[in-house]
Amino acid sequence: MALSDQLTALAKRAKEAEDRARSAASEARDDLEKAVEQASESARQKADDLSQRAQARKAQASDWWTQVQSDWAAHVAKIRANIAAKKEEHDIEMAQEDADIAEADAEAAIDFASSAVDEAEYAVLDAILARRDADEASAGQ
Repeated sequence: MALSDQLTALAKRAKEAEDRARSAASEARDDLEKAVEQASESARQKADDLSQRAQARKAQASDWWTQVQSDWAAHVAKIRANIAAKKEEHDIEMAQEDADIAEADAEAAIDFASSAVDEAEYAVLDAILARRDADEASAGQ
């Protein structure tokens, strides 16, 4: 898939996530819990896929990207462990604090994703320029 097509798919997925989040507020609790579980499983699968792709591209990708992906996987695992542990607590005050933390985690994930989109745009444009330079160098021989 072309890099520009990958950016299009990313934008579409972000829009789907936005629409899903907006509709979640009006869902019944049982439906919302199912949606959370599905989103969790989907995110876990995507994180696993990312890790596998990162390993496959390790020789081609910069060490920096490999480290970013590794750090992100560790971050996701830590958040999931924290979420699982917090679900066992039923105290109202703790539930409120857990909600605040969950919202802060969501904001941090959105900030990270936004930065990742900016970085992806830069990487795509840089790759296009590098390919153009390589093609021009080949044509000049």
